Amino acid sequence: MSDDKSKTGSPDRDRINLSENYEVQYWTKELGVSEQELRDVVNAVGDTSRAVRERLGK
Repeated sequence: MSDDKSKTGSPDRDRINLSENYEVQYWTKELGVSEQELRDVVNAVGDTSRAVRERLGK
């Protein structure tokens, strides 16, 4: 089943989906990291934006 982009909200905004190119592009720009750095951090701490920001010190 594909991601329903009409259903947004806090749960959707709080997660980093590495399967969607537009999300990877958004988060790499937002956090100022490379795609590989983003993937490494998500693999280490999970996909919540809060955990990723904390790990990156942002």
